[in-house]
Amino acid sequence: MDEKLLLNTELKGKTVIITGGACGMGFLSGKRFAERGANLVLTDVNAEALERAAAEITGAGGNCISVVTDVRDFNQITAACKITMEKFGSIDVLINCAGGASFRIFDVKQEFKDYPIDILDWGIDVNLKGPLYFTRAVIGQMIAQKSGVIIYLGSITGEEGGGGSAADYSTAKSGIMYGLTKSMAQYGAPFGIRVCCVSPGPVLTRSAMAKMKTLLGRAAEPHEIVDFIEYLVSDKAAFITGVNYLIDGGRHCMSL
Repeated sequence: MDEKLLLNTELKGKTVIITGGACGMGFLSGKRFAERGANLVLTDVNAEALERAAAEITGAGGNCISVVTDVRDFNQITAACKITMEKFGSIDVLINCAGGASFRIFDVKQEFKDYPIDILDWGIDVNLKGPLYFTRAVIGQMIAQKSGVIIYLGSITGEEGGGGSAADYSTAKSGIMYGLTKSMAQYGAPFGIRVCCVSPGPVLTRSAMAKMKTLLGRAAEPHEIVDFIEYLVSDKAAFITGVNYLIDGGRHCMSL
């Protein structure tokens, strides 16, 4: 690992679990935390993509392991946490990136009145229950350590709504951004555990995002989201908890 990447050594030796770590914001966050010297645990349901992601990070000198994990399955989640503890001995940060809009992932064309129930279930299970389950799995260790940071990934869609086709996604993201973030912040505070949510607007992890309007006239570069996640995890944000942050280039203001 390039020494100049380790100038910020605050995270060196800390153990970071990232869900949805095989691609997108999860993988980009993983690369950043590995560069900072963290012990990294990537989880994802896609075994092949997860293996490639972990190999790229370790190939660059990062200390990274991967654990295939379906966030809908609490037993798989607890198994991932057990492996993390056996390997690194602590769980200092959890970043919940696993998720996605079911209508896009499954190419659903039906209106909401005809939307397949199993796909609605998938949207709620992955986007809301997954972060809830993973928080449940790590919180005991963080309480024992009397420290920890949990980051959820929300979405501007959780603030705006998304029409019938995105009802499951916007419902799940709203639940994370407010109910789950505030509840876990209240629960964790006596034990030194901080909980925040980062809710992006359009981000150029997909080219279609460039078409979404913002006050600033552009979509975010992925590193702008990762920069803020890194800040929230750091001691510079030690007095911040229970808050959802919209990083949307002013998009939400356009609807007020």
